[in-house]
This record gives sequence, C-alpha cells and structure tokens, in this order.
Amino acid sequence: MSSKRDYGQFCGLASALNVVGERWTLLIIRELLIAPTRFTELIDNLPGIGPNLLTERLRALVDRGVVAQQPVPGDGRARQYALTAVGEELGPSVLALAGWGLQFLGEGDSSGETRAKWGFLAVQAMVRDDLVPEVAEVYEFRVADQVFSISVAGGSVAFGRGPVPAPDLAVECDTDTFVRIGARMLSPAQAIATGEVKITGSPAVAERCTRMLGLS
Repeated sequence: MSSKRDYGQFCGLASALNVVGERWTLLIIRELLIAPTRFTELIDNLPGIGPNLLTERLRALVDRGVVAQQPVPGDGRARQYALTAVGEELGPSVLALAGWGLQFLGEGDSSGETRAKWGFLAVQAMVRDDLVPEVAEVYEFRVADQVFSISVAGGSVAFGRGPVPAPDLAVECDTDTFVRIGARMLSPAQAIATGEVKITGSPAVAERCTRMLGLS
C-alpha cells in the first residue's frame, strides 16, 4: 500500500479520512459513482491531478478494497476502474457532501472546470426526500450532451441515465446554467425568462419538480 498520513485516532471519522481524506480521492469516487471509468477518462475529467498522483490514489483505493479493476466490455485487453460494494456505500455520503457544498459556490468559482455528466449526481444530491411528490411522474434533464432523469412514484424516487419515453417534464440547458441554478446563483424562473433554460411540460409538474429539488 502506498505510504500516506494516518490520523492515528481510534475514531470512525478519522478511519474514514485515512481512506478517502487525501486530495483528489473523493473526486475519483465521484467519477466512479457515475460509471466505471478508464484511467485516461479519469485524467480527462480531473484536470490537474497528473498521471502519477492518479495512479497513487487509485492504488490506495484498490488496496483498501474500495475500488477494483475490471475488463472493459467488448475490449478484453483494456481495463477500467469501478467501485466495489464497499465503495458504493460512499454514495449517500458523497451526495450529501456535494449538496452541502453547493451553497459555497460563487462567481469566483465559475471559471473552474465543469462537466455535464456531474449533473447526474448533482440532481441526486439536491432531492429533498421530504418533498418528493406523491404522484407518478418522470422528469428528464438534458444538460449539454448528457441526458438523465428522475422518476417519482408514491413518494419514492429513482434516477436513470439516458433519455426516457414521454417524460412529464423535460428541462434543457447548458452545463454552466445547470450548476448556477443548483448553487442558487440563478433561479429557474430567471433562467426560463432569459431562455437559458427550456422546459416542456405543465407549470404544475415543473413546480413539483423544482420544489422537490429545493429550488422553489
């Protein structure tokens, strides 16, 4: 296992940080929560990490049983990284941390890197479980070249990637606008008024969706 600092505390939080507390590690976890990913794709989506540091972080996660290497479907020689069952357990914590962090984004951060596919995790982080509508509806989000959805039914919620047939609400925007709305830097109403967001669906459905996301 690669050498790294240890907090030296008999504490669950310290133990967790011994595994995922190094710089870049949780962002690697973010990428793998979206989908299994090749090394070169991780480099592309984590500008600034460098191949040597990425190798070190991945090795540490593999050694801890959080991440595993696996073949790429259809290419027996290529390898990709995926979360193990232990790694998948980080999902709720990462989403909660991402949702909490949105409040600290400001204009000074807007020049930083962003990716449309991060929106798939962002909507999951934004959902208010206590505000999930007691209806059966599907909300589709088209953020740049990425498409993902939220399905609600009887107070439960599910998430999917890719287009869905006949969504009750379709929301279309670019990546920057999506992040600004999630960070409360821009309201949905303002974005719709300026044409930065295009929606298809009834106002009642749109209201239920935005309320569930804490954006009303």
